[in-house]
Amino acid sequence: MRLNVHLKKTVVHFSELPHNFNTIHHCSDSHLTTCSALLIPPPFTLSHNPSRAFTNSTMALPPKFAGHRFIPTEGAGASSFPTQPLHTVEIFLDYVCPFSAKIYNTLYTTLLPSLRSEHADLGSKVQFIFRHQIQPWHPSSTLTHEAGLAVQRLAPTKFWDFSAALFKDQKAYFDVSLVNETRNETYKRLAKLASQSAGVDERELYELLAIPTEKGDDGSLNAGNAVTNDLKTVIKMARLVGVHVSPTVIFDGVAAGEVSSSWTLEQWLEYLRKSVA
Repeated sequence: MRLNVHLKKTVVHFSELPHNFNTIHHCSDSHLTTCSALLIPPPFTLSHNPSRAFTNSTMALPPKFAGHRFIPTEGAGASSFPTQPLHTVEIFLDYVCPFSAKIYNTLYTTLLPSLRSEHADLGSKVQFIFRHQIQPWHPSSTLTHEAGLAVQRLAPTKFWDFSAALFKDQKAYFDVSLVNETRNETYKRLAKLASQSAGVDERELYELLAIPTEKGDDGSLNAGNAVTNDLKTVIKMARLVGVHVSPTVIFDGVAAGEVSSSWTLEQWLEYLRKSVA
């Protein structure tokens, strides 16, 4: 097995590792520029401590973004996790992409409920992670994903519900729909949608999104808002694994090009059963 770990400008190769190799030392988030190889599917494990086997869920998502995870047996933003490693379905989505809306609607309304009920045997083996795929040719993509990150901060377990409402209302955030309103006016509409769909405080969420109308005490004019740093983090996540368009699906660390936004529930179930076998 060959594993590449990128340490700033240096590439370290772990070649021809023995079959019982299960530790990597000194692998800190601050030095890694890519960790896609560390999304470890069952039955493989990599650990800093031989006595503790990190699952792919540990390596895939910072705790502050816990609301982006949906484990069918536990629900959205689960605080407890199965003891066995799970297969991971990462879905890179843009809130103002019609094809992203299509695939999310299938997941949210049919696949995830099915994996929690009649197909719980399959649902106990997989987890889904929402990945923000901000696309600059959609100017409002940034604003809508900032709203998603704000909801994740205030009410992690409601993130998937808010995402469903935003995808349903996405045309209200297309180019023509907001070309004549200010950025903060768009944020106010997003805050209202979040309040209605996720039950978060409308004013509190708006305050996370609003851009100051005057320069800061230090003279800054381009400081962003309260979720700008989170936005930078999720953009970096997509760039480091080379995702370019939405929707993109990655299964256990490998791009699943065969997955289509047009898939039905039956096609998803067939794919997942084959993939976890």
